[in-house]
Amino acid sequence: MPHELSKTYDPGAIEVRWAEYWVNEKLFSVKTPEPGSEAAKKPAFTLLLPPPNVTGRLHMGHMLNQTEMDIIMRWRRMRGFNTLWLPGTDHAGIATQMMVERQLAAEGNSRQKLGREAFLERVWEWKKHYGGAIQAQMKRLGASVDWDREYFTMDENLSRAVTEVFVRLHEQGLIYRGKYIVNWCPRCMTAISDLEVVHEDYAGKLYQIRYHVAGDPSQSLTIETTRPETMLGDTAVAVNPRDARYKHLHGKKLVLPLLEREIPIITDELADPEFGSGAVKITPSHDPNDFQAGLRNNLPQINIMDDQARINENGGPYAGLDRYEAREKILHDLTQRGLLVGVKDHAYAIGKCDRCKTIVEPRLSTQWFIKIQPLADRAIEAVEKREIVFTPENYSKTYFEWMRNIHDWCISRQLWWGHRIPAWHCANGHITVARTTPAACSTCNNTKLEQDSDVLDTWFSSGLLPFTAFGWPEKTPDLDFFYPTSLLITGFDILFFWVARMIMLGCHFMQGHPQGSVPFKEVYIHALVRDADRQKMSKTKGNVIDPLEVTEKFGTDAVRFTLASMASPGTDIAFSEARTKGYRDFANKIWNAARFMFMNAERVPGSSLTQGANPDDLKHLENRWIYSRFYRVAGEVNRSLEVYRFDEAASAVYTFFWNEFCDWYLEIIKPRLLGEGSEAQAAIAFLGDVFEGLLRLLSPFMPFITEEIWHAMYEGKTPHKSIALAKFPEGGEQWLNDEAEDHMATLQSLTGEIRNLRAELQVELKTKTPIKIHANAAVQALVKENKSMLERLANVSDIAFVAESLTNEAGVRTTSKFEVVVVYKKQIDVAAERARLTKELARQEAQLANTQKQLGNEQFLSKAPPHVVEGLKKQAAELEILMEKTRKALEALE
Repeated sequence: MPHELSKTYDPGAIEVRWAEYWVNEKLFSVKTPEPGSEAAKKPAFTLLLPPPNVTGRLHMGHMLNQTEMDIIMRWRRMRGFNTLWLPGTDHAGIATQMMVERQLAAEGNSRQKLGREAFLERVWEWKKHYGGAIQAQMKRLGASVDWDREYFTMDENLSRAVTEVFVRLHEQGLIYRGKYIVNWCPRCMTAISDLEVVHEDYAGKLYQIRYHVAGDPSQSLTIETTRPETMLGDTAVAVNPRDARYKHLHGKKLVLPLLEREIPIITDELADPEFGSGAVKITPSHDPNDFQAGLRNNLPQINIMDDQARINENGGPYAGLDRYEAREKILHDLTQRGLLVGVKDHAYAIGKCDRCKTIVEPRLSTQWFIKIQPLADRAIEAVEKREIVFTPENYSKTYFEWMRNIHDWCISRQLWWGHRIPAWHCANGHITVARTTPAACSTCNNTKLEQDSDVLDTWFSSGLLPFTAFGWPEKTPDLDFFYPTSLLITGFDILFFWVARMIMLGCHFMQGHPQGSVPFKEVYIHALVRDADRQKMSKTKGNVIDPLEVTEKFGTDAVRFTLASMASPGTDIAFSEARTKGYRDFANKIWNAARFMFMNAERVPGSSLTQGANPDDLKHLENRWIYSRFYRVAGEVNRSLEVYRFDEAASAVYTFFWNEFCDWYLEIIKPRLLGEGSEAQAAIAFLGDVFEGLLRLLSPFMPFITEEIWHAMYEGKTPHKSIALAKFPEGGEQWLNDEAEDHMATLQSLTGEIRNLRAELQVELKTKTPIKIHANAAVQALVKENKSMLERLANVSDIAFVAESLTNEAGVRTTSKFEVVVVYKKQIDVAAERARLTKELARQEAQLANTQKQLGNEQFLSKAPPHVVEGLKKQAAELEILMEKTRKALEALE
């Protein structure tokens, strides 16, 4: 049979095939339009994929992020935009180096033994073999990116652009090198930014240590510290100048315990008289506040730790010990000498490296920095002026708070893997920053040069991607057409790591661009995916959900639809397999509806599902209704996706397909489908027209099943290579029909009331029953015109119209438009019916009170659209009619 679909829906059998087809056919590859061409007249819609780490594997956060991006891109593509979804991978300096070092360690080797060049060759080899996992997973899940444009942040062209940015910023005085306190990871042996430090609550200790006054052991000061090992680097003790307790000690010196080194007592506002003893040890090389105090008081800077947080030669007898081993030895020695005054429990936050979870060490280090404030000012302005809009809006407030308190950015990392800093040091200590290797020092012409060993922070290069990925610094057609990108979809966790830095760097380097300097016009921040109990997923808790396992079990379409249906801005997603099973059932419903349609099309000779609907068939109420509902729902989906209400869009299409199309429309048209000749052909053509539109409406959410059915509908002769290239339903105002919708709503309501009455009377399913209806002339005419529909859907044998109200009859059902009674001999349970009517009357009264409250609210009436106010007035009038009928029905039971 030409319209071939297997009897059972099996996503595994179709998804791999279509995923490969989309990639092999390059369906989502985009050519840059020639200026002035017809293609160039279509608006561009560009989206940059947040580049996953080259070490990455897909997790539920990626799945949510990519599902939302793919829905938006498929929708925009089907609406005729020049859509480019740009994929790439980040070289992930720390993470990748750590992976390769672990591999080397397992072989009994190390990067130090290999040397820099050989180690980098090993990393490239690792990247070649293991670095493509997440791209392969994305292809399998059908991400509609342009794989022909895929980049890697260490590609030659991007690396040249990174060098160009560094050099220009240095020439502009915005990059400098200096000695400052940084967050040092002893495991990764590199500086990391504040954003790469995660803070955890820690039940630690507060140690009280006595420092004697030099030359007068009878006098002393007691300081408190959580890190006693750092005392080895103390260069002063500070007291507050306003603290009267210590005025007699101003200008004196103390003996540093254990090392017996004399250090001054200084006065500085850093010392808080209200905290502890009011005296503070100053260790300029191992604390950021102490560092600033050291600068203010011209104190020496003594570094007591090496790259691995072991005590160095400045630590005297403790040299060679790990920092925590040194702590224990120091505490022992202080106790032996009677200098440990006390130990108290003290809870505080400790910082850990986000990558390896090692406790970071504040450490004085020479690093490269970006002078951030000039860049930050323009980035703040871009959001203030709504050149960039955040959704949800509250994230703009978070952005402003951080940007207005931003510090200079430490961009150097003590790694080997990454973009090496383009700076060369000569033997005389001068530095030459250049785009290519210089022949001699720019200051003294010394020819003995050595390139800086540090590399740039990974976020430095990824912060440039919105323009460097399009060929900057060259003036390329790509840059002209696709910059700025239209939208960024990402998680809040990289709002500062990446989003803010892209805004700063994009605005700075793309000044004067015809379409604006901002890197993107909108930022949609999605929420977290949590488990079914709304707990954050973690390996420790054992509640991590592998998206690939879930898609294997339920199908990619079902998982995508689950995420979309729960993706409301600002609300975390409590992912539930039970809900995913429900959407797998939805996919089954779509599949079975298609098979039902195909079966009827094959049965009727000369029928076609793709010839289009005949307008003459709009003589049928159900056809006018389904067209009107389809285009109304299409409008809802378009409006919801415009504002990233994925949940509302998914709900609208789900409800329409399952309830209105399957449960009502297919049931109504069955007699015509099962007929013969031209009537059946027309019914099949109209059904095919609606179903094909529904497939296009569903396609961005469920691309695999819709692709399979769409191709089957056209029997291999599709108008496009993919449904993803077909037109998305929109507009259709000429088909909106309020009257048809109102008439169908009346018939659906009547059918529902009859079904409920039959259920209460326990009428056997096969038994047809007569009914009596009291209604106005218009409703009577509607029922007469659609008598056969009502008889079949409600299992009615005869319809009698009565002039008198039925409210005195037992079992009557009343609405504002009709009263109906099922004529059946079974005795009504009077008590149960009275209870039901009493409950119904209370509900009606509460609803009317609420409606009248709104209509009596002048503030509401002044702001509400006219159609909303009219709707409420109509609702109030109908409720008053219903309440009167319900009261009469109650009276009849007395």
